[in-house]
Amino acid sequence: MKNLPVAIRNKAIEIANAILEDGHTDEGIAIATGISRAKDWVKNRRFARKG
Repeated sequence: MKNLPVAIRNKAIEIANAILEDGHTDEGIAIATGISRAKDWVKNRRFARKG
């Protein structure tokens, strides 16, 4: 995660922690899901600002 841009990294950590709190998955899957969702979040956020 240290190679991700700060905005994506922070959101990925937030999402991964939320997934882990639910206790439905292991840490590796939570991190991968968090990164993926954070990248989508940043893209959508940038698109919303342009629109």
